[in-house]
Parts: sequence; structure tokens; C-alpha cells
Amino acid sequence: MAGKSMQSLVEELRAKKERLFEGGGPDRLAKQKEQGKLTARERVTALVDDESFEEFGLFAQHRQAGFGMAGKEVPADGVVTGAASIDGRLIHLASQDFTVLGGSAGEVHSLKVAEVMHRSLSTGSPFVFINDSGGARVQEGIDSLSGYGQVFYANVLLSGAVPQVSLICGPCAGGASYSPALTDFIIQTRKAQMFITGPQVIKQVTGEEITADALGGADAHMAHSGVIHFVAEDDEEAVHICRRLISFLPSNNLEEPPRLPTDGNVDPNPKLNDILPTDPKKGYDVRDLIAGIVDQGDLLEVQSGYAMNMVVGFARILGRSIGIIANQPLVLSGAIDINAANKAARFIRFCNAFNIPTITFVDVPGYLPGVEQEYGGIIRNGAKLLFAYSAASVPKIQVILRKSYGGAHVAMCSKDLGADCSFAWPTAEVAVMGAEGAVEIVFRKEMQEAENKAERRAELIAQYREAFASPYVAAGRRLVDDIIEPANTRRHLAQALEYLQNKRDQRPPKKHGLIPL
Repeated sequence: MAGKSMQSLVEELRAKKERLFEGGGPDRLAKQKEQGKLTARERVTALVDDESFEEFGLFAQHRQAGFGMAGKEVPADGVVTGAASIDGRLIHLASQDFTVLGGSAGEVHSLKVAEVMHRSLSTGSPFVFINDSGGARVQEGIDSLSGYGQVFYANVLLSGAVPQVSLICGPCAGGASYSPALTDFIIQTRKAQMFITGPQVIKQVTGEEITADALGGADAHMAHSGVIHFVAEDDEEAVHICRRLISFLPSNNLEEPPRLPTDGNVDPNPKLNDILPTDPKKGYDVRDLIAGIVDQGDLLEVQSGYAMNMVVGFARILGRSIGIIANQPLVLSGAIDINAANKAARFIRFCNAFNIPTITFVDVPGYLPGVEQEYGGIIRNGAKLLFAYSAASVPKIQVILRKSYGGAHVAMCSKDLGADCSFAWPTAEVAVMGAEGAVEIVFRKEMQEAENKAERRAELIAQYREAFASPYVAAGRRLVDDIIEPANTRRHLAQALEYLQNKRDQRPPKKHGLIPL
């Protein structure tokens, strides 16, 4: 650089950066836009606060000489990495650039991602990975596989220490899909697909024919596999969901979640007194009930299209972030099946890792019966829910709305699993099983001998409910702390969260428990 003026050096620097910012060039950038997608850099700009992005590794280059790679410029090695802020809070991120060699992950590409992940860990800030890649860079052979491995290892190091969010905005196939699977939340757009083996390989190996979207599209993963947590129509909605999600979360496991300003309103909501149907067998949407309790009726539901007999998501009460777990009577009467148990257990463990109190709304007739459930491992999978609640040391509050029967009563954050506070509505029924089933077992002989069997059965059902299923019986056994008016639920929850905020829970020293996987 001898003899060059600072001005010429600066102009040269600007020109190089301008060229690198164009990624794969104007034609490929235009093609990305034609497909209705944002470019890698546009996604970053949309996600973070204005002018907050500081890039790392813009000038990074591969070191491969074979397969036509010698001297080939690969801008930023196909991935944009750096630090920025969302709502003024630090995050670290990586955004794959499909216009550069199809966003393929080579050695340096993956090392850049792993490095920014380590920066996320060392600064205690969330990590966001925007995926849009054709997969491993074949030209780099095993070096690309090693890079993947380093990303996976970093995912595990970050797990439980800082929140990790993956956005799937394009193809994500093969080994690449395991990094999102190791993160806490996955947001997938309808223009993206994610799978281990694509339709062509499946057809060659098994003879099955399926489209890429039916195999690995957002709807397939939401409804069937349960791999993803949010579906976005496009890139803009994906980054909006990401920003909203992060607003509920602490930056790391050593911090409390952010608390928003609040007007302190805990006035009664009379509508809650009438929200349950008079017919105890009739369903209702538990999300309407939740909306009547939380701040601004705002619930960010997680996996809303998967295992819909269980509702989980984030909300706030008096500005405090909370995790909500609730049986959904509209689906399978709210019974717990394999997928619902897994969905809730995973969510509870996330909340526990990041200091987010849980509130559990209970209306559950039991575990879902059936041969398919038993063969599928309902014992093992249902036990995950027991383990997750028992292991959680954050404040845990239970609200029993209506049915709370059998083993499912215990599983839904009962006092016996460490609930710090248990409330019941006057409609609550806490029992080993429903009254109808119980009388068939307990009073079978008496009903057979009765002159009017139907009348006697109704009498015995009423007796059983009074003797065993009433919330007053549960309260008398101290399995419920208080029976409350539905209209005052928000006030009771706000007070409980306030006095539990400094909860300390001592656990036996050990490396980790062994959740029944």
C-alpha cells in the first residue's frame, strides 16, 4: 500500500465492500427477490434495530483449491454473521446467503457461524440463525462435514445458557437440519422446506413419491412432525415473530426475563364467571379463558397447530413474562396423548432453563386410551411431563378449572410435583376418575340390584361427586391452596407471582437427571 493516499485506500475499501455486499451478484439477488424472498442482508436489516448491525468476517474466504474452487471469490463465504440489537438488547446472528453458491456450508462458512455462536455465549446474548442453504458444500468434502459438527457442538454448548432461535427461510436439507433441531425455537416460512432426505432420495430408496412441500414444508412439520414451533407466511412475518418471541425471553440463563411497564390493573373480569359451559361434557376454547386473564389478552402460542389438545405459549401478567401450559377441551376433550406430553414437557424445560414462571390451567379427563398410544410409548412419553414439572425450580402455579382426573391430575403440575400454589375454580373436580366411570366400578352390584337402575345410577354419581370430586375435598386435603372466583383469577395469579419472585429451590447435587427420552 506504499505510496497510496488514505483517500484512495478508503475508496478501495468501499469498493471491495460494495462488491461483497452484492453477494452472488445482481442477477442472483434479483432471482431471490422474484421468488418472494428477502436476501440474506435484507433479512438481517428487517430483524434488528436500525443501524445496529456490526458484521464479522465480511472478507472471509475459503481455502479450497480443487473442484473449480481455486481462486474463486465466495463473498463472505456465503453467510452474513455479526452482532446487533433487538429492542435495544444485544443479539448475535448468522444469515445464510443463497445467492452465493446456494448458501452451501463450507468449512469457513461453518466456522464463521460457530465463532459468532461462541461470541453469543461469552456475552450472554441470544443467537438467531437464518437458514437458506442448499446443504453441505460438496466441493469441500469432509471439511464441510467438520464445519457442521462444530456448529452442532456449539448449539449444545449454548443450550440452556442463551436462547437460540432458527428461521427457516429457504431449503434446509440433510445434516443442515440438525442445527435448527438443536435450537430452542424454529420459525419456518411457507416458501421453505426442511428434511433429512429429499423426495428424490426417498423415491430411489423406498419407492414412495412425495413433493418437497408435502414432505418438509411448514404445514407438514407443524401438523405431523412437531419439529417447528411457528409458521410464517413469508420472511417479513418470520422476523416479526422472532422479534416478538425474544421480547418475552431473558438474554441468558443468569438473567430474569424483561418486565414491561404496566398500569397495575387486576380488576375482576366478570366474563370469566360465565366462560365454562354449564354442561361439564361440553368443550370450550381455553385460549379465550387465557386471553381474559393475561395482559392485553396477548398469548404468543407455540406449536399452535401441533398436539392441539395442549396449549403452550408465552404471555405476561403485570408485565412479567410467564409460560402457559393448558389442556384444550376442544380437542380430544383435553386428554393427554404422546404428542401433547412431549410438547408440554419441552416447553416447561425451556421455561425452567430461562427463569420463566409457569402457570398451568387444568381441565383434563386423563391420558388418552388406546392401543396405538400404548404401543407408541405413552408410558415413557407421558413420564416426560412428570419429569419436566418435577425438575422445574421456577415458580409453578396451577389453576384447576374443571376436570382433573387420575394420573393426568398429578401430571398437570399438581402440588405433589412441586406446584408452589394451586388454585381451583368452584367448578373443579379433583378425583381418581370421572364420577360416571367410578360408580360403574364401586357400585356395580348396587346398581344391578336397583329397581330403577338409571335413577339409582344418577343418585350414586351425584353422591360420588359430592364425596370425592368436589374442590372442597381437595382443599381439605391441602391439595388445593384456595378456591377462587373465576373473575378474580388475574389478581390471585399476580399476587402469587409477586411473592414467588425470589423463590429458591435446593436440589440434590448431580450432573443431570435422566429424563425418559
